[in-house]
Amino acid sequence: MSAITTTKSGFLDRDQSILAFNERVLDWARRPDVPLLERLRYLAIVSSNLDEFFEVRFAPHLAAFQTNEQRGPVNAQTFREVSAKVQELVAQQYAIYNDELLPAMEKRGIKLLAHTERNAAQRRWVKEFFTQEVQPLLLPIGLDPSHPFPQVANKSLNFIVRLAGRDAFGRENEIAIVKVPRALPRYARVPGQRHSKSVYFASISSIIRSHLNDLFPGRTVTEFAQFRVTRHSDLALDEEEVKNLRTAMRLGLQQRHYGQALRLEVSAWCSDFLADFLLQQFNLPPETLFRVPGPVNLVRLNQLIDRVEAPALRFEPYHPGWPTQLNAGQSFFERLKKGDVLIHQPYESFEAVMAFLREAVEDPDVLAIKQTIYRTGAKGEMVELLREAVRRGKEVTAVVELKARFDEEANINQAERLESVGAQVVYGIVGLKTHAKMLLVTRREEGRIVRYAHISTGNYNPSTARLYTDVSYLTADEALTSDLEQVFLHLASQNRLPKLNKVMVAPFHLHKGLLERIEAVVAAAKAGQEARIILKMNALTDEPLARALANASQQGVQVDVIVRGACILPAGVPGFTERVHIRSIIGRLLEHSRVFYFRMGAEEELWLSSADWMNRNMLRRIELAWPVTDPVLRHRLMDECIHQYLQDTRDAWLLQPDGSYVKAAAQTGAKGRAALHSAQATLMARHGSKG
Repeated sequence: MSAITTTKSGFLDRDQSILAFNERVLDWARRPDVPLLERLRYLAIVSSNLDEFFEVRFAPHLAAFQTNEQRGPVNAQTFREVSAKVQELVAQQYAIYNDELLPAMEKRGIKLLAHTERNAAQRRWVKEFFTQEVQPLLLPIGLDPSHPFPQVANKSLNFIVRLAGRDAFGRENEIAIVKVPRALPRYARVPGQRHSKSVYFASISSIIRSHLNDLFPGRTVTEFAQFRVTRHSDLALDEEEVKNLRTAMRLGLQQRHYGQALRLEVSAWCSDFLADFLLQQFNLPPETLFRVPGPVNLVRLNQLIDRVEAPALRFEPYHPGWPTQLNAGQSFFERLKKGDVLIHQPYESFEAVMAFLREAVEDPDVLAIKQTIYRTGAKGEMVELLREAVRRGKEVTAVVELKARFDEEANINQAERLESVGAQVVYGIVGLKTHAKMLLVTRREEGRIVRYAHISTGNYNPSTARLYTDVSYLTADEALTSDLEQVFLHLASQNRLPKLNKVMVAPFHLHKGLLERIEAVVAAAKAGQEARIILKMNALTDEPLARALANASQQGVQVDVIVRGACILPAGVPGFTERVHIRSIIGRLLEHSRVFYFRMGAEEELWLSSADWMNRNMLRRIELAWPVTDPVLRHRLMDECIHQYLQDTRDAWLLQPDGSYVKAAAQTGAKGRAALHSAQATLMARHGSKG
């Protein structure tokens, strides 16, 4: 994989590191040992990630290029470098799609039919489908002074058409736009050929393309192309000026689909005339044009994947086991009196967390439930349980983060559902996202108040809890639960946090606390004592923390970082980071847990956290980090979250001094897939349900 540009401070370019992560994800679409439909899904995942990259990260690059100004860390040069890397990545995507996946699908009896490949019966079926299901929803717009270029929604599929002849009024307006409604399925199942066991599909773009002339009677379509525009979609509100955050968010969501245009995708065969016309309409430079030899939205391949009934072409289903520390049917309150409980998701079932909340809702001795809601999923199972708690007379407080990116509307709806039954809903602190994941249960036991808590590195979303690796922590520890009570009071009242017992909270203590622990490890190294730092996280982009790790390396500390995505800290650079080793695990599951280990002579600390080592997490979010002091649980975390991943040779990538990544498998003497160690496969085998 290609190198990443180094900044003046010696760190790796963040945006290029994000793109390098997507290169590693794309590798799963190449792997012959991955089931075919899953390879197709990884291709779609990369497209979805690139969409978000443009929606959130690309606007400053484009602005710097258009004005030829330095805008923070970006300028015209970074725009060119990032654009070139995206173009290269997209070219790899379509090469895999056209040269590897489509032929492999056809061999397995899954055929995407172009118009020229359909037999007479299939053409009749497609014609009828177009007439009955598609054409009634299409509204071609011929452009003229009274019909200007229409508003084109973010990431929507459209056709641009050039016409010969005259319209009904004798005019030669030659350009028309056809919007493809999102309500239309992107793939239609086409009747098969006689005696064939294959399944046939036609894409909606292919169906419309073959019947474009039907939309313009009396005119001739001389050329056309599919196109799709990606727009800036990161909501930015001046919260100091907002009187009602929820109302402002709803208004902002209405405008999100029509933000600044940032990228234009067109069919590979699109003429220069039509491409230049579109670039002009969207006020985009040629560098933002992507000509793609295939569907302009590979994300929609998920619809095709979901419609193919072929279990052999998918991952074998994984059924998580019940958490090893819990007995099914046992009271959580009674169990937690004996000690803390760790749940390693998705190897162990998230259903245990739901069961904990369910018991709290149903228990008559529970007086109050407080919970943060960042991402809970569209179905809102946890929200429904909180509503039931209100109906049973319990005090329910929900801290709902309305600014959870791309989950804003779902969270607004959840907040309104909670308020409708009388729950107390608060929206955290102005200017800060509430990213901490915590659930606090207050119970009356023998005349005194006792608290129980769940805290997590991940979200309260049952769907993603089956795909993301996270650590859930259940506790009745008085010092820890008292800290969580204070954090909830802070979020609701906005009073100052008192001195806490165990928890570090961003933006108040976490950044400083992590820097202090790195300094303590350095002091141990200088004293000739054992000194070690091992970190697992999703992203490492905070410069002060990266600089502290580089300094620790220079002082003799061995630093190991397991970081899934963006990482600005280079590894193994002589005199700078030569004792820093960085690896990225890209597997069937999405690595999401945050685990921080510090060894300082005879002392060691292990922390779990909701926060990545990013500037926004440290300074612009409410985040938690809490210590694990139970030696048995700490040993388990070190094994399952640290050592298993440090030993991974199948799914691991190793960061090189120039910012490129190489497969760990390439640096081992093992031959063959069976000889390679996979942390995820090991833990799935260890914890998976045998039933």
